[in-house]
Amino acid sequence: MSVNVDVQEKLSRLGIYNELDLILHLPIRYEDETHLFLIGDAPQGHTVQVEGVIIHNEVVIRPRRQLICRIEDDSGILVMRFVNFYSSQIKTYAVGKRIRLLGEIRNGFFGAEMVHPKCRIVRAGESLAHSLTPIYPTTAGLTQKTLAKIIGQGLQDTQTLQALIETVPDKIIRKYRLKGFDDSVMCLHHPSPEESIEALQTRTHPAWRRIKFDELLAQQLSMRVHYRQRRSLNAPVLEQKNTLKDQLLPQLGFELTSAQIKVYAEISRDLTAAYPMQRLLQGDVGSGKTIVAALAALQAIENGFQAAIMAPTEILAEQHFMKLSAWFEPLGVHIVWLSGGMRKKQKQTEMDKIASGVAQLVVGTHALFQSQVVFHQLGLAIIDEQHRFGVHQRLALRMKGTQSDLMPHQLMMSATPIPRTLSMSYFADLDVSIIDQLPPGRSPVITKLIADRRRDEIIARIHFACQQDKQVYWVCPLIEESEALQLQTAMETYQHLRKTFPELNVGLVHGRLSPQEKAEIMLLFKEGKIQLLVATTVIEVGVDVPNASLMVIENAERMGLSQLHQLRGRVGRGPEASICILLFQQPLSKIARERLRIIFEHTDGFEIARQDLQLRGPGEFLGARQSGVPMLRFADLEQDGELLEAAQDCANEMLNNYPELAQQHISRWLGNKTEYLRV
Repeated sequence: MSVNVDVQEKLSRLGIYNELDLILHLPIRYEDETHLFLIGDAPQGHTVQVEGVIIHNEVVIRPRRQLICRIEDDSGILVMRFVNFYSSQIKTYAVGKRIRLLGEIRNGFFGAEMVHPKCRIVRAGESLAHSLTPIYPTTAGLTQKTLAKIIGQGLQDTQTLQALIETVPDKIIRKYRLKGFDDSVMCLHHPSPEESIEALQTRTHPAWRRIKFDELLAQQLSMRVHYRQRRSLNAPVLEQKNTLKDQLLPQLGFELTSAQIKVYAEISRDLTAAYPMQRLLQGDVGSGKTIVAALAALQAIENGFQAAIMAPTEILAEQHFMKLSAWFEPLGVHIVWLSGGMRKKQKQTEMDKIASGVAQLVVGTHALFQSQVVFHQLGLAIIDEQHRFGVHQRLALRMKGTQSDLMPHQLMMSATPIPRTLSMSYFADLDVSIIDQLPPGRSPVITKLIADRRRDEIIARIHFACQQDKQVYWVCPLIEESEALQLQTAMETYQHLRKTFPELNVGLVHGRLSPQEKAEIMLLFKEGKIQLLVATTVIEVGVDVPNASLMVIENAERMGLSQLHQLRGRVGRGPEASICILLFQQPLSKIARERLRIIFEHTDGFEIARQDLQLRGPGEFLGARQSGVPMLRFADLEQDGELLEAAQDCANEMLNNYPELAQQHISRWLGNKTEYLRV
């Protein structure tokens, strides 16, 4: 691209660094400057182009200062009105000048008018545009005119046009009736007047269909390449010995569901392979992922390897440690706990056990992937709530097992269900197991939406529940801007509830407490010694208190759907019917109202996740993973499901039969953006 440094800097803000980026910088909408209407015939309420001579020009003061011009042609008169204008425009739009206007005609105070139209002075008989006018995404300091000129020059450059060579085999193009790639790009930049503006702007036009297919295909190809590369690595072969598993299952006090049995079989089979497992275990809140992870860990331990479980919060990690200790210690399995909050001497003792191999199972937070932690022989890394960890963190834990040239197997768990299209697209490099059934004996949770002004009714309901020997959570709002503000809210709520209920034991748990203090409070709550627990969102995942049957979530309108669903999952864990009260303040924004409607109407995590994806888009939904996976620019997972399935089918065929074209296709669309897919 032959542009000056200043323009290049502005183009880089748009993600344009080379010729290919330039020609794939596609319009967001179009204007039709190929047709000219007579003023008297132009329809109202539509964007139209008219032309006439200025017969009147004045600046009026009332009702506010504005520039008014009257435009006339042989069929009638139209008012052109500018509320914001420069003094130079008064001279430009002088009486007698011929002007061409593009905009929407409406009835106004001065009659039929266009307000702030796109306009320019023209000569009589000046020719019209030959194609629809593209409007591009741009940035400050880079006008549409300049950007369109640069792209236009790029489309005429011979070297640039070489970049438009076909990378999809004819066989696939014919099978899916795809438009040619170069034709599609040219059409989108300069569509003829006969093309449907609606089809172009809704991205349903055949040219858009081709672009979206190519983008999805590139994503699928890159995912499959990394999936295959992982299978070329070596991992420990962890045989299904089942001795420890057969000892554990009768001690549990509950039967595994058929869904748990099915997903454990999938995981167990993967662990016997000589290449590293990379599996995502999904299950709704309370579906029993922990026992499945425990059985996988036992399979590694029986084969003489260590297993590690990493959780995003100290509360969740400690819950895992307590639960797994109760299960594993009777089997003679040595389990250690590691967290950032431990004293230096104690931490060193535990790290020595890990390095020597005495520790067979290690449970902890992000402290597990710190450089000073050395494993003796890590065979399986389990990451809970994997979306809460960044790409580098997940990779760091995985690399802990490479001292012996064996890559550990990796199991990632998520209680935030991933919608099918998202799983097919952004998680296509993983094998996915789903626990799609809840354990028997779980009671349904009734969700109630209650406005803040009815707080007294909620206080009465809490009092009644505690008199019935039930326990209650009161969750304070998530305030992203300030943890201190969130803590202040929790403290104030705690003091208020203690005064309101002097006869009750009221507890408080929040992120600023030490791990030991949190653990002590949670244990008191679990044992029933605290009846009402005021908490920040640190209790979002992992906390299991079957006797807690009522939850109040304050300022629920501030929270996301995934978080509301996770919090609600802390109740309904026993046989009693449970209630989750979403306390909200008015007025509600449109998106907050929609979120509350979804969480009120649905209890199925997958349906909530699907609707959440529609509300937020994949970027926000994916969380930390997005920094390692190229985001889609053109395709829409909801609208383009059939194209995604087609791309998925084509990816393996191209890698098997057309490897050179596959590599060219990946390079065109992704360049070097796939470097972190290995995690």
